[in-house]
Parts: sequence; C-alpha cells; structure tokens
Amino acid sequence: MPVYSLEGLVPVVDPTAFVHPQAVLIGDVIVGARCYVGPGASLRADFGRVILGAGSNVQDCCVLHSFPSRDTLLEQDAHIGHGAVLHGCTVRRGALIGIGAIVMDDAVVEEEAFVGAASFVRAGFVVPRRSLVTGVPARVVRALTPEELAWKATGTREYQELAERCLATLRECQPLAAAEAGRPTLGGSSAVPLHSIGRPKHLRR
Repeated sequence: MPVYSLEGLVPVVDPTAFVHPQAVLIGDVIVGARCYVGPGASLRADFGRVILGAGSNVQDCCVLHSFPSRDTLLEQDAHIGHGAVLHGCTVRRGALIGIGAIVMDDAVVEEEAFVGAASFVRAGFVVPRRSLVTGVPARVVRALTPEELAWKATGTREYQELAERCLATLRECQPLAAAEAGRPTLGGSSAVPLHSIGRPKHLRR
C-alpha cells in the first residue's frame, strides 16, 4: 500500500487491521485493531493526526484530513460510508457517517448517531447521541430506533469480518476470460439495506 512517513512520523497499522493496497496513508496516521480501510481512501495526516479506533471502518474513496494541530478522530466501531469527507472532526463510538456525507472541523458526531447520506455537517455542530441528522446543512430529524441501532452494529461487524477475510484471502490476480460454471457468490450475510428495516421480508428489495 502507499504509506509515507513525513518529518519522521510513520503511519501505524495494527496487524489485525486491513488497509487496501490502493489506500494512501501519509504521516501521523494511527489505524487500530480490526479496522478496515477501503480502496481509494486517503488518510492524510500531514497537519493534524488521523486516528481510527478499534473496529472502525473507512470505506472506498473517503478523505480524512485536518487543519494543523487538530485531530480527525474515529472512536471504536465508527462506520464511515463510501466517499465521505471528514475534516478535523470527531466521530464517537458506534456512530455512522452515510455515503457521500461531509463532516467539517470541530463537529462532533456523538455515540451511535447517524449522519444521513450526502448530508453536510457544518463546523462546530454537535450531532446528539442516537439521533439521525440529514440535509444541507444537516439538522436533527429524530431519535434512532432500536432496530436501526442493531442494523448499524451488524453492518460494522460485517466490516470487521471483511478485514479478516481480506487479510486471509485478498490477492492481486489476473481476470478470467469467462465466468466458470457453478461460480459461487460471496457473502451469505443476513444484512439488509437500512430502508428495509421493519418491512416484511417479502417486500425487501
């Protein structure tokens, strides 16, 4: 993977974490145990420190950066969706940042809160614990349900397991010219999209 020291500070990756070979780590980055960092993610700690707490995940094409002397902190089991941008903010334990969301400097996403996809969390805003915020700028919509919190916890475990799967079996290879007969599928998880929570199984599509 592209990993760069800067002024003597070398990124740190726990042996149980998986960082995709196409992710980039620069400078004062600390990746904790059982984390997952997806392809195209940029963790650029050339000003402030970037910290990924144990079990957190940063998915494809995310950007984590900060102003000088300000950290970007993900606490344990934080969950960062594809293409999100985090700048000098704090994401507390078990919180979720949706796909394509932007979270700005000194914002705090409290424990087990959700930031909706494509939302903009302005600088200094505090997302209350176990609440959903959405919009541009993001506003508090409502409290989260127990079913939604359980859904999030399941999704985060899936990424922790994906880190293990990738460490064990992900290898660069050449593509096949055609799919083989009886080709198996990956997964087997019971996870469903969030919008399906609470709907009968026969209506989940």
